[in-house]
Amino acid sequence: MENPNTVSRGLKRKPEGDLSQNQSDFKAQCLSSKFRKKILRQVSLLNSTTSDPLTLQKAIHNLSVLAEDEDLVDTVLDCGVVPALVRHFKLPDARNDDNSNIGKDSSDRVIDHEECEMAKGCALIIELLAVKQEYQDLIVGAGALPCLVESLKKHKICTISQPLINLLKRAADAITSLAHENSDIKTCVRREGGIPPLVELLEFGDIKVQRAAARTLRTLAFKNDGNKNQVVIFLHSIDVINLVVLVVYKIKKLQIVECDALPTLVLMLGSEDSKLHSEAIGVIGNLVHSSPNIKKDVLLAGALQPVICSLSSSSYCSESRREAALLLGQFATTDSDCKVHIAQRGAIPPLVDMLKSSDAELQEMSSFALGRLAQDSHNQAGIAQSGGIEPLLKLLDSKKTPVQQNVVFALYGLSDNEDNVVCIIKADGFQRLKAGNFKNQQTVECAMKTLKRLEEKTQGRVLKQLIRLMCYPEEVVQRRVAIALAYLCSPRDSKTIFIDNRGLNLLLDMLKSPNVRQMSDASAALHKLAAKAHSSVVSLFELPPPSPSPQVYLGEEYVNNPKLSDITFLVEGRTFYAHRDCLVSSDIFRAMFDGSYREREAKNVVIPNIKWDVFELMMRFIYTGTVDVSLDMAQDLLRAADQYLLDGLKRICEYAIIQEISVENVVILYKVAEDFNATSLRHACILFMLEKFDVLRSEPWYCSLVHHILPNICMFFSTLLVKSHPVDL
Repeated sequence: MENPNTVSRGLKRKPEGDLSQNQSDFKAQCLSSKFRKKILRQVSLLNSTTSDPLTLQKAIHNLSVLAEDEDLVDTVLDCGVVPALVRHFKLPDARNDDNSNIGKDSSDRVIDHEECEMAKGCALIIELLAVKQEYQDLIVGAGALPCLVESLKKHKICTISQPLINLLKRAADAITSLAHENSDIKTCVRREGGIPPLVELLEFGDIKVQRAAARTLRTLAFKNDGNKNQVVIFLHSIDVINLVVLVVYKIKKLQIVECDALPTLVLMLGSEDSKLHSEAIGVIGNLVHSSPNIKKDVLLAGALQPVICSLSSSSYCSESRREAALLLGQFATTDSDCKVHIAQRGAIPPLVDMLKSSDAELQEMSSFALGRLAQDSHNQAGIAQSGGIEPLLKLLDSKKTPVQQNVVFALYGLSDNEDNVVCIIKADGFQRLKAGNFKNQQTVECAMKTLKRLEEKTQGRVLKQLIRLMCYPEEVVQRRVAIALAYLCSPRDSKTIFIDNRGLNLLLDMLKSPNVRQMSDASAALHKLAAKAHSSVVSLFELPPPSPSPQVYLGEEYVNNPKLSDITFLVEGRTFYAHRDCLVSSDIFRAMFDGSYREREAKNVVIPNIKWDVFELMMRFIYTGTVDVSLDMAQDLLRAADQYLLDGLKRICEYAIIQEISVENVVILYKVAEDFNATSLRHACILFMLEKFDVLRSEPWYCSLVHHILPNICMFFSTLLVKSHPVDL
């Protein structure tokens, strides 16, 4: 990543007070006018042919002080400072016609101290003024860039001195500021021949100059499509524009490589100077970014081991370690062999340690590198053995989107290893992935893929290991495994896990725990378990048992029809005509007419405690085998169906009631199910209470009710899981 490392130049703090807006504007105008006069005075001195060197140095110094204030940059530029500076940016070699230089070797030339200081001051002002792209373009348009590039070459034609060293550093820094996030100026630097002298300065004898040169190369190597307006003037096809930008970008990078910078940069990776190391690794990082061919050149130059060593060296700053991790991630995308070599050379342990840092950028880059390394099967076990799973899982809670994204991708790779599946679930990875608050859709999709991969691996040897973990000494591990298996196991394995190996008991124990989180997790897991069993081989609701006698349906036209009627019922004072042969589908009616009851010979039978509408619907079911049940009639009809042992009608009523279960009525309906032995309704209420735990848990009755119905919950799941087992079908 680009890091020109320019001096931070924040706006100067304005005085606090109760000035009105008009007063503040007036004061600002006065100050601007005052400074403009001062700036113009200094520019006049620079443009004067009579100013002596001392006066020129003083003027340049004064302008550098003014340029430090970003509020004044517009004014400084508007006063024509840059053209004036360019005039004084000429060094003695520009006067090669002087007789004093005739016959002398250029390497013996000594730069005048005063002139060198002036050039350095000019470069400093340019560096300070280049804070915006429009300022950068204006400065380069005034002709400052060739002067800066020529300054970089002075070490080859002049005797090395401290003033020259200071100038070299300042010229490189000025180019860094000019080219920062400005792709057009980066191209100009290349065209002006600025890259070769910068590469040469990497081996200069002064470490500060080396740093400055590396920093400039780092900026030039960084991809920034930036402003394409000048290209658009000449090219009208967007495809051609993109092609030209890409070619220009690659040419800049290739020129840095072709200037044989890589060997020097790799040597600088071993420097004890942390700042120099940081700039070197930054240059290499920007060269490598999105350029597979340069990746190979960098690796062939021997960069891999120094980069790995950068991960754990305490002498290097966090920025260097971040760049090193990023580079390793980029190297790891080259090919599978490179992934293995990176791991073999010891990169994984320091990368895992970086995950534990409080620095979010270290976390981001280390998780990026580990994610790429984890795509190779040889590295997956190594990352887990180095303790990488738990810190990765902790970082799922990071508030940084890139960190989350890299971590989930790394876990996706690690989950391809069966042994890692067990480790991830044991460390609560399943729940963290399932409940993660991920900030972008790509991360959500990758988390879902990881969960799907965990599900695919939960069989055979992995399943046996997880079942053994349910007997692990730590109860928290037992609970984590039981919850995960409720989601991940195949329905055909659910009986083995939850009945034969006490998984159901673990979930039920959590359900009666005072810990709200445990209750919530157990409720959701049980609901998921029931849903999987339902979708596999059995229905959640049992079919009604067949009637002992064959059912005879006379049809709709005989309902309450006196034709061929041989018995009447008196309900709420009204007569209902019926037929004995049709009523035998009810065990109660059959006993009434076949037994020793007085109704056996009666022609009129009084039916107490039942409404006419309810009785009519019940008889309609007996005559037709079906009936439409409205919600307001369902409970009364359910009571009648239970009283007359009409299981088919009970089922119809239960289904009607089940559709209307809500937070407000679930308790009442559960009691109805208990009162009338409505098994399907009871089970539906249980599942509703499990599914809506987060809503219902605030109700004062909820916990006590759950504890009260635990035996019924246990019975329901025991029956359901046994029926879902293939052997028992």
